[in-house]
Amino acid sequence: MLAKKTVKNQIILPKSVLEKIPDADYFEVSLRGEEIVLKPVRIEGSGSRLSRVRDKIKALGLTEKDIDEAIRWARSR
Repeated sequence: MLAKKTVKNQIILPKSVLEKIPDADYFEVSLRGEEIVLKPVRIEGSGSRLSRVRDKIKALGLTEKDIDEAIRWARSR
């Protein structure tokens, strides 16, 4: 498949390629030798990250006191 670079340095990716990764709006771009590599990236808001951290804390059975003690320990180093 071919993709052409426009005068504004934009590349339009073929529809058949994008159909295989429908949820991707952002891509990490890198070079591998002379190849351009695009990796789909999912951008998350800070709220979803915070929710995952809270879920993990709950799953580990940590209390607010445990976290306060860990913070105090880390700051004393």
